[in-house]
Amino acid sequence: MLTNEMIAFIGAGSMAEAMIAGLVKNKIVAPEQIIVTNKSNKDRRDALQEKYGVLVTENMNFAVKEAGIVILAMKPKDIASITEKLRGQVTEKHVLMSVLAGISTPFLETELGIEIPVIRVMPNTSSMVGASATAITGGNFVTMPQIWMAKQLLSAIGQVYVIEEDEMDVFTGVAGSGPAYFYKLVEHLQKAAEESGLDPAICQDVAVQTIVGAAKMLEETNKAPVTLRENVTSPNGTTEAGLNALQKVGGCTAIEEAVKGATQRSKQLRSEFEAVRIK
Repeated sequence: MLTNEMIAFIGAGSMAEAMIAGLVKNKIVAPEQIIVTNKSNKDRRDALQEKYGVLVTENMNFAVKEAGIVILAMKPKDIASITEKLRGQVTEKHVLMSVLAGISTPFLETELGIEIPVIRVMPNTSSMVGASATAITGGNFVTMPQIWMAKQLLSAIGQVYVIEEDEMDVFTGVAGSGPAYFYKLVEHLQKAAEESGLDPAICQDVAVQTIVGAAKMLEETNKAPVTLRENVTSPNGTTEAGLNALQKVGGCTAIEEAVKGATQRSKQLRSEFEAVRIK
């Protein structure tokens, strides 16, 4: 076990479940060290208790009081009401981890009004299968042992990268939104295959395996993407023809623009949240 601390999840949605599943499955902490609370959905709490053996409660103050680590995993739109309730409940002895998109560590420190260690976490949806690319960044009052602890906890759902606060937006554009780009790619690989006469029953499997195989080559050979691309591209061959067509219609630029667009939206969301100060 990594820690003897109790961990309180505020929020019981899919991201909270992904983290809970990873923590329990990999024996990072025992199920009875996890307390889950949400605003009003008793059925959801009970389902998580039955599935993972965790503790559940409707009383957020109780969960926070019992825990040393508090993980904010509700919807970002609820941040104002939650931080208001947390004031006077969390202390400098807690470690507050937030998986809320667009909510910075300085914002949380200011709203809570104490020198509390805050660690911002940006996982992606692949956490559901233990394959997330997750970034973490520490606030002004976080120690290196606390960063190490957070990294070990989050390794239960995939790879973890320690970055700076000002890198979070672009990380969101690449890794946070990135799975959707690949899903879109598979959609169109499948569509093109079907329209070109491949058996529809196997089109998705072929597209998925192609993506998985390419990712595995990148991971296991440790070669640069450009090297692997050049290795598979014979002069005047089929791959070169496909890449030329992709370039001609702006597909390569579109990938870069997708990342830039998601990054910009992440910055906008942060500005919108931080413009609403709690009095």
